[in-house]
Amino acid sequence: MSAFVDAPRAPGLLLSLKLALRELRNGLSGFRIFVACLALGVASIAGVGSIAQGLQDGLEREGRAILGGDAAFSLVHREASPDEYGLLASRGTVSTVATLRAMARTAEGTAALSELKAVDGAYPLAGKLVTDPGGDLSGLLASRDGAFGAVADPTLLGRLGITTGGRLQLGTATIEVRAALVTEPDALSDGIGLGPRLIVSREALMASGLIQPGSLVRWSYRVALPNGASNADVIKLTEDAKTAFPDAGWRIQTRDKASDRLEQNIGRFTQFLTLVGLTALLVGGVGVANSVAAYVEKRRESIAVLKALGAPGSRIFQIYLAQILMIAGLGVAAGLLLGAAMPFLVQWLAGAILPLPFEAQLQPQQLAMAALFGMLIAFVFALWPLARAHDMPVTALFRDHLSEKPSWPRIGYLVLIALALGALVAVMVVTAADKKVALIFLGAAVAIFALLRVVATGIMAIARRLPRPRSAELRLALANIHRPGALTPSVVLSLGLGLALLVALTLIDSSIRNQLTANLPERAPTFFFIDIPNSEAQDFNAFLQMNAPGATIEQVPMLRGRVTGLKGQSTENYPAGDAAWVLRGDRGLTFSATLPKDSVITGGTWWPADYTGENLVSFENKLGAELDLKVGDMISVNVLGRQINAKIANFRTVEWENLGINFVMVFSPNTFAGAPYQFLATLTLPDDTGAETETNLLKASAGRFPSVSAVRVKDALETIGDLVGKLSLAIRVASGITLVASVLVLAGALAAGHRYRVYDAMILKTLGATRRRIVGAFALEYLLIGLATAVFGLIAGTISAWVVVVQVMDVPFSFDGPGAASAALFALGLTIVLGLIGTWRLVGLKPASVLREL
Repeated sequence: MSAFVDAPRAPGLLLSLKLALRELRNGLSGFRIFVACLALGVASIAGVGSIAQGLQDGLEREGRAILGGDAAFSLVHREASPDEYGLLASRGTVSTVATLRAMARTAEGTAALSELKAVDGAYPLAGKLVTDPGGDLSGLLASRDGAFGAVADPTLLGRLGITTGGRLQLGTATIEVRAALVTEPDALSDGIGLGPRLIVSREALMASGLIQPGSLVRWSYRVALPNGASNADVIKLTEDAKTAFPDAGWRIQTRDKASDRLEQNIGRFTQFLTLVGLTALLVGGVGVANSVAAYVEKRRESIAVLKALGAPGSRIFQIYLAQILMIAGLGVAAGLLLGAAMPFLVQWLAGAILPLPFEAQLQPQQLAMAALFGMLIAFVFALWPLARAHDMPVTALFRDHLSEKPSWPRIGYLVLIALALGALVAVMVVTAADKKVALIFLGAAVAIFALLRVVATGIMAIARRLPRPRSAELRLALANIHRPGALTPSVVLSLGLGLALLVALTLIDSSIRNQLTANLPERAPTFFFIDIPNSEAQDFNAFLQMNAPGATIEQVPMLRGRVTGLKGQSTENYPAGDAAWVLRGDRGLTFSATLPKDSVITGGTWWPADYTGENLVSFENKLGAELDLKVGDMISVNVLGRQINAKIANFRTVEWENLGINFVMVFSPNTFAGAPYQFLATLTLPDDTGAETETNLLKASAGRFPSVSAVRVKDALETIGDLVGKLSLAIRVASGITLVASVLVLAGALAAGHRYRVYDAMILKTLGATRRRIVGAFALEYLLIGLATAVFGLIAGTISAWVVVVQVMDVPFSFDGPGAASAALFALGLTIVLGLIGTWRLVGLKPASVLREL
């Protein structure tokens, strides 16, 4: 710092510290908002980081139980060959698990979709399956009295209207539910299902007749290595399996990455909430700057005395910077205490119902990062008002502050401010999980702050140029908006960002919910039917036509396969960007002689209906652009253990939002000639179809075609909507921190402004103004400023939501007028109420006692 200002040597620094401590004996008067803003932002960052780290640690600690072993090898459509199984069995104990969707139905015809899981006698290799009543799993699933045993999720029992001991049909097999499922150790590795869990034996699955050529069943082989096996042993097993069977097409997971998608989602959600916390800190930074400026103003006489006694400007800067940093330390310490307590609070309130392994503990690294952010924010935002005090002459300190003209700090302080900002940016980018997102956030924050300043300046300019109204109250209100020391910049800066964020979240949430529900009757199918055997496809289509006259039926062949190569490169390290999900796991594949319904060719040409040449594929255009694919590039997919290469013939549009049958890739029919496959069908009933008709159709389908699974779209969307609702609630709660910070800063700005309004009010009272007219003038001022800020927040939040919904999520934007207006009215009312609370108090003062101090 001494490189930029004329700072004395070490003894002088100690003297500055001594004087700073002496002045702090008067307490934290004027700094309560300062401390609260820092504590709030630091607590949010520390708490979110600590909770997320606890979840990550839990996933790593329980990785073996979550995965069901040290490594898992998954295949779709087919079981492992004897050689493949032999390799895995030679390294350790193997447990085979098959998962698929299947319809469970009662003797009365009630049917419900279930996530079926067939296990062998070795399951589970890790973790513990808990049932009610308890018992040995092999005994619970054994065949006796003409029925196979099962363990069912209580939700499934409720949907079927049966209890433990009841029987149901699974395909052609009779199943007796002998226990309710309480805890499933490997549920997280299986992902989110559309139905409740039903666990049976492998023998029951084989007896059900559900396994047909091309059935959509996932076979997972969990391997438990000998005790004491290291991560190196696990890696060697996976590498040996890849080398021995390069075309197996299996998805391999290991205990240290038991649920990689879940970890990625936790990381993304954590980063978003951390950015929300940083937003709260940045908003709090405005409060820091306001508090420091107000404090310097209060200490005008003290500063004048120090300067009159010969203290240089650098000494003044050092004294008050030391005070600010010490007070900031208190705010940061309070925030760290709150943040450190959050994981323990979460475990106490929701530990028993959390679906993820979590153990609360102190996270020093996360706390240190939050503390660093808090101190940097305090330092950066305090520099400007402190630097301006350096060059204030003694005479200016004794004059009326309204006569002063704004001035810039000297060049040394400007350089220091630039370096401090650079340090803050560097820390934010370095500590971010996604550097690109962090840079976008920083750019957006700078742009919004600049825009808010422009808005404030524009409001003041408009108020200055408006014609003088006849109403004295309105004339005074307009004058107060643009006068020196006006509240306008502080109010707009403090409330504008929080309001814009609140409006944006409201509109994003409403757009997602509208997409999931509002347009469903006219755009989405009523049912999806999966696993329709090839041999029964025509009969099933005739069944639908007979039982649902007037409905729209669409039926296409489907297989599952993994994309293993693009343009001759392996997909393991292919730069995929936002389209990485296409290359992870298995994708639905289909083939067609004609262009799918509602698709439009955007590049290349479709193949002839009787095409018999090399394998061709049509790719979705937006994802193709994200993957940098062009017409003529080669794609490799692994289907049923076979490596299939196809050339991109064209790109086409896909209307994902209609929730119909859509595929990323559509192949020419000759590509899968001779391969076993099944059919996928959708049924769209007329809008006036009643729930009873849907239920009867579901019962009839389950009875006539037991191997066909039906997914009711509304039920699936309710499941997704419930998940979206929980995420939205978490985001709203976290984002509420930013709004609370905005309110605190607004309250601080208005409180600081009241000090300057006391003299105005007392002079007006002396001239005969009534309390009502004075309060009315100030209320008009707050109303006009709040209204302008609300309009800005409404516009900025709407634009931000549109960008996120349309450009990022790629769904239609839905403007929720009442929701957005409610947020804007909240900001307007808040500004008026907080302003009038202080105004009512000051107009009650006696003019003589105040004017005596002039």
